[in-house]
Amino acid sequence: MTKSVVRFAAHGLIRAYQLTLSGVLGRQCRFLPTCSSYTDEAIARHGLWYGGWMGAARFCRCRPWGGAGYDPVPSALPPRASWDRPWRAARWTGP
Repeated sequence: MTKSVVRFAAHGLIRAYQLTLSGVLGRQCRFLPTCSSYTDEAIARHGLWYGGWMGAARFCRCRPWGGAGYDPVPSALPPRASWDRPWRAARWTGP
């Protein structure tokens, strides 16, 4: 039950950003889905721990000369990902 509450809270924060700040700042993301939608889907699919790291990596890739285009959330975690090294679940360089 705790996991679902945390995921729901993370979803609520992301959704609040999408409905408020995202509209004020304008669409800046170079990827589809947007970074906030990607993070929301990654958390829903892989949990807050791995999904959060995936979202952080995606945000770091969203920069000039960092790539652009369609970049979906992976359906499964890569085999190199482990609980004590969650950054290995994320892709830190272009699509």
